[in-house]
Order: sequence, then structure tokens, then C-alpha cells
Amino acid sequence: MPADGLPGRTHQLGIDFGSSNTVAVVRWPDGRARPLLFDGSPLLPSAVYAEPSGALVVGRDAVQSSRLDPARFEPNPKRRIDEGVLLLGDREVPVVDVVAAVLARVVEEWRRTVGGAAQPSVTLTCPAVWGGPRRRVLTEAAARVGLPPARLVAEPVAAAAYFAQCLGREVPIGSVVVVHDVGAGTFDASVVARTSSGFDVLAVDGRDDIGGVDVDAAVISHLEQLYAPRAPQAWARLNSPSTVEDRRAKRLLWDDVRAAKERLSRSPAADLVVPLADIEVHLTREELEVLARPLLEQTVRVTQGVIRWSNLAPGRLAGVFLVGGSSRIPLLATLLHRDLGEPPVVLEQPELVVAEGSVLAGVLALGEHEQPAPGPATGMLPRLTPEMFGAAGMPAAPGRRVVEAAEPGAAGLAPVSPASAFAAPVSGPPAVPGAAAAPAGSSPPERSVGRVIVPGAQPPSRPRSPAAPVARTVPMPRFDQPAYPQGQPGYPQGQPGYPQGQPGYPQGHPALRPQDQPAPQQAAPRQPVQPAPRQAAPHRPPRYPPGSPAPVTYQPSARSGAGRRLLARLLIALLLVAVPLVAAVLAYYITADQLPDLDTILRN
Repeated sequence: MPADGLPGRTHQLGIDFGSSNTVAVVRWPDGRARPLLFDGSPLLPSAVYAEPSGALVVGRDAVQSSRLDPARFEPNPKRRIDEGVLLLGDREVPVVDVVAAVLARVVEEWRRTVGGAAQPSVTLTCPAVWGGPRRRVLTEAAARVGLPPARLVAEPVAAAAYFAQCLGREVPIGSVVVVHDVGAGTFDASVVARTSSGFDVLAVDGRDDIGGVDVDAAVISHLEQLYAPRAPQAWARLNSPSTVEDRRAKRLLWDDVRAAKERLSRSPAADLVVPLADIEVHLTREELEVLARPLLEQTVRVTQGVIRWSNLAPGRLAGVFLVGGSSRIPLLATLLHRDLGEPPVVLEQPELVVAEGSVLAGVLALGEHEQPAPGPATGMLPRLTPEMFGAAGMPAAPGRRVVEAAEPGAAGLAPVSPASAFAAPVSGPPAVPGAAAAPAGSSPPERSVGRVIVPGAQPPSRPRSPAAPVARTVPMPRFDQPAYPQGQPGYPQGQPGYPQGQPGYPQGHPALRPQDQPAPQQAAPRQPVQPAPRQAAPHRPPRYPPGSPAPVTYQPSARSGAGRRLLARLLIALLLVAVPLVAAVLAYYITADQLPDLDTILRN
């Protein structure tokens, strides 16, 4: 692959159309790469606002305009790509037009930065689980804004290409990279394998209800529990804004909480002010980790499930790559390192990885009829509900919840019962997104997750038939180890017939096998012969001849015992002193090559 990822030397534009933010990276023919800036930031909010005049406003302008009429505002168009048409205020807008409005803002900034004469080669990223209908929405939207035919690159492949080429990490052929992508609104975990031609997605799974906005909701719910009793009217206005001032205050609260969360990733504490209540709040990193841990642990469990589903051989894992803005939370890297045993790679700007990697992986574009990447069924973990975050709803259109329970069968999701919430991942491929829906009036097919099909078993929803009567258990004759009959071959001579385990049984003699026993009706059980207990003889005092003196019995005294012990200790001490002394003398004469004259020593 060339250095710029394409056969020719030309300008390249990589666009990552995300659920909450869109990122675009430009790569010049000389290899320089830099992100496009939208209002001074590389992140362009993917939000869209339909003005009464009919124009579509995107980015931060749409977020600001949403305070006037939230019904005309759509914060996450990517999440509603299957709906075809969106109702914004009193008008219906096709999803293709909404996506095209966001891409038009990117093209406008491209022309301002590079110039209108340059014609770039465009790559668009999409989730690996997207099928043909969803991909066509992106390509059609790009064509409507005047972009050349765009190539689609799977987001995990783009991240893996950045991991291998920009970071210089060694990824041998046959090894895999785990991409852990935690964005603002969604989460995806992918296993990407290195092949001779590039990268291939082995498995992918994710959650549509876990992201940075869910961490923000948990923090706001925590603040509400602490400070709502002090200002109940202010919190009621924040929960249900009815005026422009209230909606502006709610947006300010969410922006301050997000800024505090990002600061806590760099420092141990952060301060903010709750609008309308005028309450100063001091947040610490420990508080944030306690609130974010349940969400982050679910992402780790999904990643573990994808790795188990891929059935990787030991030693194939080349690294774990963190992607997405919410991957900056330090606790996430700690949990992944603890549970996966591999330290993840964390970048300073993880939001730009997919966009720049798509430029490098341009030759690995998805085919028009390429099937979505396989993986375990999404929805194995319990769905998050708005009640988990208290009454303070997320900034969205009226009557909608940003944290919503997924509909059964949508985007490859399957209903999950609380009992099977933490079951092992299912080894079946997910449903293909964009498949034809069932005809109206027909009941949806029965689906289950984490259940084992037992032949002959009945589903829980159907009445169970009465069980067949169980036959009475026939008592079997009890086996007792008989003793050898006296006089039979093998009977120990001189030993009475004691059963095994009783006193007197000959030790080491082999026992009869059960098949060698006589039948109960052929021989009556032999009664063991118990020896008669021996009676102790009565004590009789010794008799001495009359007139003879009684024998003297020696009674050792305590003094004599102490003397013997003292003598033994002195002897031991003498040996401890004499033996080393004699050894030292002998060693001296041996090293001096001069032995002592024993005759002289004895004569003196």
C-alpha cells in the first residue's frame, strides 16, 4: 500500500459521520494530514435544525436554535437512518437530506481550507454491521452535495489502519487488533484481523445506549439527588423547561457537566454551577468513576464476549485500541487492562482516529454487495432506561428520551429477559440490518437470546403437560461382605470367621468380589463368632516368708534427675568448644604443611 493509502497522489478527504459528532481529515499529496476545523473545533455536531423557512441548519448553529423550538431539532440523525423520513416541526424531511446537510457543511469547510479547484478522493466511514440500504444512504447523500463517488470503509478497519501505520505498531499477518470505540452516543467493540491484503473484521458487537451522553446523564442524576431538595422549583424547571430561559439553562447545565467530565479526565477535581439554582458544585474524579463504572463495565463485558466469540488462538492479540471521545476516561483503560490482560493504547485525540484512518485504508473499501460483519447478538446486557438517570431527561425533542429501550428486532437486537441478562454470548450472527420487514398483521417470529434448545422441551409460554407417573423403586438386596466359611479354601487357619472391619479380621487378606458371592437363598448368612471377653485377674499382694525383711523399692529423687541433666549440658558445652578448637589446630598445621610432633607433645 502506498504511503497515502491510494495508488495516485492527490488530495484525500476522510469523513467520519458519527452519531453525535462528525470529523473530517484532509491529507495533502505530500503526506501531511490535518483535521478540518468547524468554528475552531475539529468536532462538528451532527445535529440538524429545520428552520420555519425550510432551510436546514447543522452543527452548533442547530444546537443553539434548538432552544427556540426543540420539535424542529434532531440531535442524532445517524441513529434514525432506518426511518426514511424525519418529522422536524411541521414538515417531513427525508433522512438522506438530513445527512446531506451535514456533509454539505464539511464540503463548505473543505473548499474554504483547500480551495475549490482541488477535487479530492473521498472516503466515508460506517459501522461494520451496516448493510446495503444504510450504506446507500451515505453514498447518495455524498453525491447530492457534489462530492465525487465515495468509498465506504468500516470504522474498525479505519481504526486498525491508523493503529498500524500512524502509530507504527507491529501487527503481523494473522494477528488481530481489538478496537474499543466509545463515542458520545454509541459503543462498538470489534476484532480486526491483519491479512495479506489489509484488514478484515472478524466480529463486531456494540450498544446503542452507552456513550458519553449517558455518563453525563448519570452525573446530572447524581446532582439532582444531592441538590434538588435545596431548590426544588429550579430543578422542576430544568426537568421540564417551558420557556426559552429554561431551555437555555438546561442546555447550559449539560454543557457544564460535559466540560467537567472532560476536565476530570485530566485533573482530580472540577467545579460547576447549577443554573437557576445558583448552587456551586465540586466534583471529584472518584465520584465520576463511581457513576461511570456500571456503564464502562458493560462495555468491557461486550468486548470480552466479542473476543470469546471470535475464538482466537493464544498469542494472536496484537493490541487493544481505544477510539472515541469517551475513551479518555482513565477508568476505562484500567478496567480493560484488568480484564483483558493487555494494556490498551490511548491517544490524546481519539476522535480523529477513524477519519484519518479511513484515508489510509481507502483501498480496503467495502463492496457494494458485501455482507455486514458477523458477531454475537447485541443486547445481552440489560438495557438502560431513563429511570436509571432520574427525572432530569436528556436534551432532546419533546416527548422523546435520548436513552431509549431498543425495539425488538431493530438493528439486529433481540429481546432479553432479566434472567438471561448476563448470559454467555450467543454464537449466532446478528440480523442483517435493513432486511425486509414482516408483513402487517403477521406475528413476529419468536426470538430468544441465551437459551438452549432441548429436544422435546416445551417453551415456557405454553402450558406444560402433566408428567408421566414414575414407577416405584424396587428395593435391591443389601450387600454385606460375608466371611469365609470355616473349612473352605482360603480360610485363614487358626482364625475364627470374623467379618471384615471387626476385631480379629485377618489384615491383608483379599475380600470376595460381589460376583463371587453365594446367592442369599443358597447359603444362610453366617453369624460372626464373638470372642468371650477376658476377665482381669484379681490383684493379689506378694507374700513374703515370715520374718524376712520387705524389699526396698528405689524411688528416684528430683535432685538426682537435675544433676544428670546438668552433667549432660556441661558435656555438650565442652564438645561444642573442644571440637572447633581441635579442628582449627589441625587446619592450621595442614595448611602450613607441618604436622605436630606427637612424641614431643606427649613427652612434654
